[in-house]
Amino acid sequence: MKPSTTSGRQNHIKRTIYLITAVLLALSSTARSQTGRVFDDLSMPSEILGMERKYAVYLPPCYETSHRSYPVMYLLHGAGDDQSGWIQFGEVLHITDKAIREGSATPMIIIMPDANTGRRGYFNDITGAWRYEDFFFEELMPFVENKYRIRKEKRYRAVAGLSMGGGGTFMYALRRPDLFSSAAPLSAYIGPLSIEEARARFIGQENTEGISDEALRDYFETHNALSMINNWPEENKRSVRWYIDCGDDDFLYEGNSLVHIAMKKNDIPHEFRIRDGGHTWTYWRESLPKVLEFVSRAFRQY
Repeated sequence: MKPSTTSGRQNHIKRTIYLITAVLLALSSTARSQTGRVFDDLSMPSEILGMERKYAVYLPPCYETSHRSYPVMYLLHGAGDDQSGWIQFGEVLHITDKAIREGSATPMIIIMPDANTGRRGYFNDITGAWRYEDFFFEELMPFVENKYRIRKEKRYRAVAGLSMGGGGTFMYALRRPDLFSSAAPLSAYIGPLSIEEARARFIGQENTEGISDEALRDYFETHNALSMINNWPEENKRSVRWYIDCGDDDFLYEGNSLVHIAMKKNDIPHEFRIRDGGHTWTYWRESLPKVLEFVSRAFRQY
């Protein structure tokens, strides 16, 4: 006996709904697999600083469904922000996902540490009482590179940052060229431009009374990008790939220009970019895709 026309039509409608649902689920799963993830309130213990330290992380698309290890970029925030700055204002998730999807950047893990708790900054202080730089190299890097599937060779590690974080980028890559293949300081504070400026910065700060002029000068020489560039050993000059970027209306334009000149005089290869703009997140959001592309060249074996 032939099924009724109504019953056949109902079965056809059910099959159509099933197929549409399956397609939508597949599209939804594909969309999720093309999106990275960010976590902006993670923490780790620090014996050096005597406290829990926060950090944020960007994990690339398909991190959770693959078994591969990834290159890493340490991305440093500026003064007044914390580990969430590049996520909240820098739109690191959207920008990095787009760069990876378009092929201009290779999938990578991005680590964003907090340098605005306890004291502000990426360095050990002049007295040695606050040792953030030691924390970064001795605790943070080993912790995250073991927690996440991060490749530990120099070739697969980069550092970048803005403003205060740009200064941290300069110091970390100049001090440890054995660890980083690429460095990208953006609108960087390069440190005091003179010993007088350094002295003025320390006057009245906690635990700085009794610091000798010699100690101050030594600290200045090792926390100023210009001094370090002019004293950099010959064998280091081609050990790090540099991308330096600063807006033409940025109040830190002078220091970045002086660094460019010093690198030229010292025959240190680098890319130097001056674009229209100031010391703003609008400028840095436009910088980030170029930074991702630049560091990816080393990750991909340029």
